[in-house]
Amino acid sequence: MQAIILAAGMGRRLGEYTKENTKCMVPVNGVRLIDRLLGQLSQLALNRVVIVVGYKGQELKDYIGHRYDDVLTIEYVDNPVYDKTNNIYSLSLAKEQLQEDDTLLIESDLIFSDRLFDMILADEEANVALVAKYESWMDGTMVRIDQDRNIVNFIPKKAFRYEDADQYYKTVNIYKFSRAFSCDVYVPFLEAYCHALGNNEYYEQVLRVVTLLDRSDLKALDIGQEKWYEIDDVQDLDIAETIFTSGEDLWRNYSRRYGGFWRFPQLLDFNYLVNPYFPSHRMLQELKANFDVLLTSYPSGMGVNSLLAGKYFGIRQQYVVPGNGAAELIKAVMEQLPGRVGVVYPTFEEYPNRKPEDVEVMVPQNADFSYTADDLMTFFAEHRVETLLLINPDNPSGNFIAKEQVIELAAWCRERKMRLIVDESFVDFAEGYPMNTLLHNDILEANPNMMVMKSISKSYGVPGLRLGVLASADDELIRSVRRDVSIWNLNSFAEYYMQIFGKYTADYDLACRKFLRERQRFGRELQSIPFLRVIPTQANYFLCEVDATISSSQLAIRLLREANILVKDCAYKKAFEGKNYVRIAVRNKRENDALISALRALSTK
Repeated sequence: MQAIILAAGMGRRLGEYTKENTKCMVPVNGVRLIDRLLGQLSQLALNRVVIVVGYKGQELKDYIGHRYDDVLTIEYVDNPVYDKTNNIYSLSLAKEQLQEDDTLLIESDLIFSDRLFDMILADEEANVALVAKYESWMDGTMVRIDQDRNIVNFIPKKAFRYEDADQYYKTVNIYKFSRAFSCDVYVPFLEAYCHALGNNEYYEQVLRVVTLLDRSDLKALDIGQEKWYEIDDVQDLDIAETIFTSGEDLWRNYSRRYGGFWRFPQLLDFNYLVNPYFPSHRMLQELKANFDVLLTSYPSGMGVNSLLAGKYFGIRQQYVVPGNGAAELIKAVMEQLPGRVGVVYPTFEEYPNRKPEDVEVMVPQNADFSYTADDLMTFFAEHRVETLLLINPDNPSGNFIAKEQVIELAAWCRERKMRLIVDESFVDFAEGYPMNTLLHNDILEANPNMMVMKSISKSYGVPGLRLGVLASADDELIRSVRRDVSIWNLNSFAEYYMQIFGKYTADYDLACRKFLRERQRFGRELQSIPFLRVIPTQANYFLCEVDATISSSQLAIRLLREANILVKDCAYKKAFEGKNYVRIAVRNKRENDALISALRALSTK
């Protein structure tokens, strides 16, 4: 068995990273792709490794030098016209070597799990292409396979159909060819193809022709959940460095992305917090049906969107400001509030981070970080502030204060000429939904010192739309915030979502009821995990204390590394003071059960 590595390309899309080096010289987390690949190959029983070089080929040869002489026999083939040809020509230059032994054919811009070589070599079939089920990040050649693992067709880019995507597999660009296949099938077709169509093609085009034969002998091997990535540009490099991080940086590399996890389809995200049962299928279908017109149309301005937001929650237009996510509105409010702000820690830190020098902190002195409206009034009677912040339910504790007590708190603040900010982004997850919200005209009018913030991302399950609202009967405040945000701060998709929501209120009510049942069931399952103490919650997450057998950071890293599950490590949040807590979102039953299984597996190790 031998390996042939194609490494002649210029890698233009990587910009500065390939200005002085070919693509396989690009480091991922400090290790160059070529070193990682040659290290993996050195663990195999190979007769030789043939590297086809071109762009910056001499630099690559000099870099490899003799460092692998004790484990690998390395030979080189030069492609002098790498800038005028494609990889079909690079492989044709190595066709003599290809016919001398069974071969692993590998492209050099890949990073992948060590398991992939074991899988392909252990497969009893002589000619195998590694494939992965199509995911949104994938580009390039796709294939269809039948139930016997035969590759029935190669799908070039121009023939790709998104409506058929669930039937596609992406070639991983690692192949195993028998010597007989190379001699009798592949190389003859390679020569004919180059003669007929030239050298500016891809070697997989030859495989496409081969699969049209009645018997091609080329089988597909699905790599399942094994990790791999193809690095063509800086975005690919960034994602690869996240996926293939090792050690303590693994969790941090995912967390500092602050979302965008659709780029990691196999990741189960128990960090970010959304309703797992809404939007409904009917609503999604309506949004999809209007995608083209929404994408190509300008959104309305603040006047129309504040009208829609008011209609959404049943409050007057003049009391509401819609935002590009609650974060935009939090910034606008916090930067113009005078004086000190009272905050309960631990909490959602977007608010205090906007006024870090003017924060008066209360920390509940109990194991569950629970508190009441009376606790707030007692503490802030002695620690005077101009504004009091209440996240209700709180994040990450899940502590909840009933609406009647919040209204009493608002009255108490009004008597002391204090503003009250109530963030009720998670209130629809509390028992008693839908009676818990403060978004009613009479409540706002009776408490003009109170402002209510709500992220539509959380309970309505549409974080990608970036929607939030601020509501208050304080006309001056509302006018000031509207001046501070852009008149076109919402996109057309968010605007249309607010417009049609009224048709789906019954679906939303059903989603919230389903959620409450699943949270109760999931909570019981979490309580069965021996190293977790589960804190009662009224939100769509559980704060869990981790016992001394494992730290919260170790737990988060192991779940990510061993089960591809992301949870929130709270060790870095204020007020935990190095104690071990994790926050676990509530998702649907299938996903929640996957987390429970992963936690139980950890408890037995």
